[in-house]
Amino acid sequence: MEFKLSPKAAEYSARLQKFMDEKVIPAEAVFHHQRAELVAAGKPHDLPAIVETLKADAKAQGLWNLFLPHSHDPHHGLTVTDYATLAEITGWSVEIAPEAINCSAPDTGNMEVLDMFGTDAQKEQWLKPLLEGKIRSGFAMTEPDVASSDARNIETSIVRDGDSYVINGRKWWTTGAMDPRCQILIVMGKTNPDADSYNQQSMVLVPINTPGVTVERNLLVFGYVDQHGHAEVTFKDVRVPIANLIGEEGAGFAIAQARLGPGRVHHCMRAIGMAERALSLMIQRANSRVAFGKELSHQGTIQNWIAESRIEIEQARLLVLKCAWMIDTHGAKAARKEIALIKVAIPRMAQQVVDRAIQVHGGAGVSQDTVLASMYAGIRTLRIVDGPDEVHIRDIARMEIKPYLA
Repeated sequence: MEFKLSPKAAEYSARLQKFMDEKVIPAEAVFHHQRAELVAAGKPHDLPAIVETLKADAKAQGLWNLFLPHSHDPHHGLTVTDYATLAEITGWSVEIAPEAINCSAPDTGNMEVLDMFGTDAQKEQWLKPLLEGKIRSGFAMTEPDVASSDARNIETSIVRDGDSYVINGRKWWTTGAMDPRCQILIVMGKTNPDADSYNQQSMVLVPINTPGVTVERNLLVFGYVDQHGHAEVTFKDVRVPIANLIGEEGAGFAIAQARLGPGRVHHCMRAIGMAERALSLMIQRANSRVAFGKELSHQGTIQNWIAESRIEIEQARLLVLKCAWMIDTHGAKAARKEIALIKVAIPRMAQQVVDRAIQVHGGAGVSQDTVLASMYAGIRTLRIVDGPDEVHIRDIARMEIKPYLA
C-alpha cells in the first residue's frame, strides 16, 4: 500500500481543491440565501440556482462523475482509493460540492448499481440521464415497521404477475424522493419469501410517477429540512414491467452489499473533510477569542481538543484509505471487515471533532451562523444510515472470533 497519491489522484486533487477554493466555498452564502428564498416560497426541495451554475463549471473542467472508476464522461480511470481523497475535499462543503461534481448520494450508489447490474435498456433510460446530472433518483430500502438494519426483515412484496411485478409496501428515509427532479426509485422488496433468508429480496426500478406510488411526507433530520428530502413512500398495487428487475430475482441482498461498500468509503471520506473543516473553524475561533486574560488557543483544555482532533483525523484517514486500497486490490467482499470498521470509527471521530468545535464556538456553534450545527446533525445521522454502529460492531466481532472457533 502506497502512502502517496497516485499521479492521477494528485492531479485531480489539485484541480478539485482549486474549484472548491475559487467556486464552491465562495458560493455558500449565495446557496443559503437562495435556499431561504425557496423555503419561504414553499419550495424547500427545489435546487438553488447557484448549484446548476457550479455543475456547469465542474463539467466543463472535467470534474464530473469522479466516483465511477470506468466513467466515460469524463474518462478518468480513478480508483476507489484515488476518489477517496477527492471525496474528502468535497466534505468541506457537503451541502453543495458533492452534487456540483455529480457525486452525491443516493445517486452515486444508484448509478453504481445500474452500471454493474443494469441492462442496456435500463442504462440508456436511467443511468445516462443520471450521469448527465439531468435527473435525480431515490433508494427505497428502509421500512418504518421493521428493524431495517437487518435487511432480511423487509416486508415490501414484489409479486410476479404475468409480464409485470406488483409492489406493495411502505418505505421511509427514501433519500432524494422529495426533490422535484427525482424520476426513478430503486425499490428493495421480497420476490421469493420461501427462499433462504439472503435470497428472498430483489431490486426493481420504479418510476416515481407510477400509479400507486405516493410520497406521503418529508422526514426532518434534527429539525432540518434536507433539500433533496428523506421521504416516506407507500406502494399500493404498483405495477412495473418485469424488465425493470435489476439483476436476477433474489439478488437484492448481494446488490445492496455491492452498492454499500464503495458508498461507505465515500461517506466516510466526506466525513473526514467535515472534521477537517470543523477543526479549522475551531482553531480560528480559539485564536480570535479571549477569556480569562488570554486567547482560548492558549488554554490547556482547548489545546488538548485541537491535538486530539488532529490525532483522530489522521488515524481515521489511514483506516479509510486502507479500506479503499483493499477494495481496489481484493474486491469489496474481501474488504468486508475494513468496510465495517470505517463505518463505525469515522462517524464517531467526526462527531467528536465537530462537538469540540461547537463547544469552542459557544452559542454560535449551535446557531445557523456557522456550518457546525447542521454538520453535527448530518454526522450523527451517519451513525445510523447504511447500518447502525451496533450492527457493524457485531459483524466485526464475529469476524475476529471466527478464526478461533474449532
